[in-house]
Amino acid sequence: MIKGLVPNLWFDTQAEAAVNFYVSVFPDSSINAIARYTEAGPGEPGSVMTIDFTVNGQRLVAINGGPQFTFDEAVSLLVECETQDEIDTLWDALIADGGAESQCGWCKDKFGFSWQVVPTGMEELFSDPDPTKAERAVRAMFGMRKLDIAALERAAAGTGA
Repeated sequence: MIKGLVPNLWFDTQAEAAVNFYVSVFPDSSINAIARYTEAGPGEPGSVMTIDFTVNGQRLVAINGGPQFTFDEAVSLLVECETQDEIDTLWDALIADGGAESQCGWCKDKFGFSWQVVPTGMEELFSDPDPTKAERAVRAMFGMRKLDIAALERAAAGTGA
């Protein structure tokens, strides 16, 4: 029986630093277990191989697998925020120290991993039964980097972005 899906994040050698960062940024987060390379390799004996961790209640695994694979926007984690303050705080933390803003609520952290920082209820706003309302909200989003809940709601209502 399948017990669940656990996203696995592949790092060159930064898994421990990344996990410590994620656990510090998100509530309800912890490091669950660390496995280290042995003499069997391929990493240096005693160095971190994998870290099982929880971020905001979601279990993940980070691996120091080497430089063969890197992150790109094809995979990201979407974080739903209840308030603009939550969006602002999380956004600022994720782009700090070398992270980067993108558009439409997407950003990369200092490790190159992509995040979508969005307001709770965004799906409903963009799938409103009134197609003009949904279109206005989507158009407003396309002009944003970090999402602005009030501006999205104003755009959807037709009272300006």
